[in-house]
Formats: sequence, structure tokens, C-alpha cells
Amino acid sequence: MILEIAQIEVKPGQEAEFESGVAKAVPLFRRAKGCSGVTLQRSIEKPTRYRLFVRWETLENHTVDFRGSPDFQEWRACVGHTFAAPPEVEHVREVVHGF
Repeated sequence: MILEIAQIEVKPGQEAEFESGVAKAVPLFRRAKGCSGVTLQRSIEKPTRYRLFVRWETLENHTVDFRGSPDFQEWRACVGHTFAAPPEVEHVREVVHGF
């Protein structure tokens, strides 16, 4: 499993609209090839900062299949206007599981 972590800075005052847009986009992720879940978390110390966690079966399910799909364009239409800057995205793989 690959975990996509997207750090997203939202324009001040756009937090509720961003959260609503992510909730609206959940079905896009649900039907995406290789996607097994999505979670959005909001920073307490920096309330305009969010981290979106998306679980993918393979890296290509995100970088090729989803990003190349019409659903990616719809995802961006739901939330892109609220971004203060382009999201910082990285992919990680679990190497140690404590408990």
C-alpha cells in the first residue's frame, strides 16, 4: 500500500468551503482505481493547513490512473479555488509498524 500525503494551505476564510469540497469529492476517490480510503485532517496550530491522506494500492494508481482521469479534474474543481498555494504531495510506504 502507498500512502499519499498532501499538505494543503487554504486561503484564510476558505476553510469551511474547502472542507465541504473535500466531502463532496469523496465519491471520486471511492471509485478511483486502487484507492482504498481518504482522510482529511486539519492543523490545530495552523488552522489554514490541512493534510489529505489517500491510500492507494500502487503509486501509479495515483500518479497515472487518477491524475489522468476526468475525476481528477472534478476533484480540482471542487477544491482548487481554495488553495493558497499548490499542494505539497509525497508518497510513503510503511516500513515499521509498532502497534
